[in-house]
Amino acid sequence: MPKEWIKRRKRDYYYRKAKEEKYRSRASYKLIEAVERYNFIRPGDIVVDLGAAPGGWIQVSREIVGERGFVLGVDLNEIKPLNYPNVHTITGDIRDPSTIQRVLMLLPRLADVVVSDVSPNISGIWEYDHGRQMELAQATLKTAASILRKGGNLFVKVFQGDMLNAFLRDVKRFFSVVRLVKPKASRPESAEIYVLALGYKGRANPEN
Repeated sequence: MPKEWIKRRKRDYYYRKAKEEKYRSRASYKLIEAVERYNFIRPGDIVVDLGAAPGGWIQVSREIVGERGFVLGVDLNEIKPLNYPNVHTITGDIRDPSTIQRVLMLLPRLADVVVSDVSPNISGIWEYDHGRQMELAQATLKTAASILRKGGNLFVKVFQGDMLNAFLRDVKRFFSVVRLVKPKASRPESAEIYVLALGYKGRANPEN
């Protein structure tokens, strides 16, 4: 890992803030800022976090939903336990239908919110990385369509590029309000942006 990258990371405001406030990731502040502004996670909600490792968004979601809510994290990698009775994690691929079935079996009821910070391993080849990110965003949308209650919300990471508009059209088929959000904690040079979709219209399959 390049020494200069390590130095920049240690100077990063959100990285240092996460260390001080015991969050597992600087990305926690992306979700905090978005929820403070748009109020799409509320006390008592059931939240499913896709691409949840190392667990920063799980921590934020648990703080918001409180003891009456429920948070389920899903990732290809094992997530270190957070030691809350209403927080569960599973290891699985969101593109695998069996993972979705496991999620549904663990949820007390259909989810109120799906959040996804899932991202591919970056190759540095822009067209390839953009395509892979949008594939994961589509998998997130398909998952949300399977596990959200009517009226539920979605918050998903995408990369800006020529495939984004088509994805937004897909999201608008299933949600009443769709907007793009760029949290301050996202690095200015990053192409990442988040799609916030409010008011799920009902269970359906995005491939239909």
